Amino acid sequence: MSVPPTTPAGTVRLTVAQALVRFLAAQFTERDGVRERTIPGAFGIFGHGNVAGVGQALLQNATDPGEGENPLPYYQARNEQNMVHSAVAYARTKNRLQALACAASIGPGSTNMITGAALATVDRIPVLLLPSDIFATRTVDPVLQQLEDETGGDVSVNDAFRPVSRYFDRISRPEQLIPAALQAMRVLTDPAETGAVTLSLPQDVQAEAFDWPLEFFRERTWHVGRPVPEPAALERAVAVIRSARRPVLIAGGGAIYSEASAELAAFADATGIPVLDTQAGKGALSADHPLCIGGVGSTGNNAANDLAAEADVIIGVGTRYTDFTTASHTAFRNPDARFVNLNIKAFDAAKHSATMVVADARTGLDALREALGEYRAPAGHSALAQKKRAEWKELVEPCFQPHDQELPAQTEIFGALNELMGDEDIVINAAGSMPGDLQALWKARSPIQYHLEYGYSCMGYELPASLGVKMAAPDSEVVAIIGDGTFQMAPQEIATIVAERMKVILVILQNHGWSSIGSLSESHGSQRFGTKYRMRDEQTGMLDGDKLPFDIPANIRSYGLEVQEVSSAADFREAYRRAEASTEATAIVVNTDLYGPNPPGNGWWDVPVSQVSRLESTQQAFAQYEAEQAPQRHYL
Repeated sequence: MSVPPTTPAGTVRLTVAQALVRFLAAQFTERDGVRERTIPGAFGIFGHGNVAGVGQALLQNATDPGEGENPLPYYQARNEQNMVHSAVAYARTKNRLQALACAASIGPGSTNMITGAALATVDRIPVLLLPSDIFATRTVDPVLQQLEDETGGDVSVNDAFRPVSRYFDRISRPEQLIPAALQAMRVLTDPAETGAVTLSLPQDVQAEAFDWPLEFFRERTWHVGRPVPEPAALERAVAVIRSARRPVLIAGGGAIYSEASAELAAFADATGIPVLDTQAGKGALSADHPLCIGGVGSTGNNAANDLAAEADVIIGVGTRYTDFTTASHTAFRNPDARFVNLNIKAFDAAKHSATMVVADARTGLDALREALGEYRAPAGHSALAQKKRAEWKELVEPCFQPHDQELPAQTEIFGALNELMGDEDIVINAAGSMPGDLQALWKARSPIQYHLEYGYSCMGYELPASLGVKMAAPDSEVVAIIGDGTFQMAPQEIATIVAERMKVILVILQNHGWSSIGSLSESHGSQRFGTKYRMRDEQTGMLDGDKLPFDIPANIRSYGLEVQEVSSAADFREAYRRAEASTEATAIVVNTDLYGPNPPGNGWWDVPVSQVSRLESTQQAFAQYEAEQAPQRHYL
């Protein structure tokens, strides 16, 4: 084994890329006494910008690590955006205590990661991005794939990462890596600050040698604390809650990331306050709990939205109140409604003029429960919540049953899947009409079971996410539900799933169109324009001819994956059991009806309608839009 010479004393001579890999391999995260590697691996796609820098460093680390170095596993991806999605899914499944690195070449390789960076930062999920950059020396100017900016020689396409990163730094000299790497770890391991962290690496600097102090590579443990509420803030929050006659609690993703499910259940039991949930928070309280009412907001269920409309105190725990959670500021209709927000991030705790409690969700819920003492919500309010919960369950039961149509509705498939999957299995989805149906219908029985990316609602997330989730939870059955539109955007990581021998189940719902936008288009007067997959009709000149002959099963088989194609919920159940019993990844393609039916709902979403139009359908939609917009207000 070769060891780089150490000159002068107390230093080791490595390239910047080699030093970065060695540093990352020595970082650890600890919470509640559990210590794990912060960066347990790296995805990478190599090009001229990083093949001889980060690529070489990962190769050397894997095959010839120096004394004191830990191997940093490398994972080969097929698309740069996809690998960021995989990394985000991994970190989310690990409750943000571990993150993966993603390395890309200069130019398009790096900018392909920007969508993934935005997703990570919007969703508050840690991921480390290592995009290659132009020459720091500018001897080669312009280098291949360089954007020339006439206003400044130090501008590159990587500057586009700045607004979508929680921390960004460009390493123009080797010694800059030391403070930058430490700052990167601080942000990645801080639950209040985390998101995408980007270290932009000029390709010449990556390969530049430097004498690094050995102290830089010592093992470091980044402790993730559980901040407790400030006593005065807790007292203010308790005073508001005690005044409540119709309180509700909204559980967001923070309740899951802080592993506060037991504390949430204890809080509900002690206070009788019904618990509603967001897409990220579903499962924080088991669906089997009598006070778990389910999803609230635009795609929430009627029971939760009815309670939200009348609530006089809304307790937000780990939620950032997206427009879907607030039904575009129409969900909470009580003019006297007040908010108490428990969040580790002050920015989110302050929303809606709330009484703020800045703390970890677990410690905060415990403190609130203890400080509330004997307080309980009025018995009639708790009973009403349970009554509405039962009524909703009965109302949506037909969604899971066959209808008078040739193909099943996607809700039939969701019902079957919800029954078939175990409590610790994981369902993945992100965009289209499916998240709405799932939030309304899915009964999440554990905090891990429901994995919906809806902060950025990024089409193409689901398939690469299944790879990242399986890496993080190898003992769970991992199921990605993918629409045929989403599948066409990002099927590439099937190859990675096969190469890594990851046992996942891909459920592709084929309805020959964008179901979600088609329905939205129709309801907003645009007649499903541009939302069906059709050939162009030579006579009409429109895309309303025959269905496209795209063969999804054949496409999947070309990657070497087993495929089952079904056209009924009964056949799907049998196919799923076969896939579950298999030791290899499997895809199930389900032919479904484009038009639903979908679950009933009383939530609203603000999508502006054209104020003037010659189309009667648009005119009618605008009149309806004005009426539905009337309750919208700021919560002050």
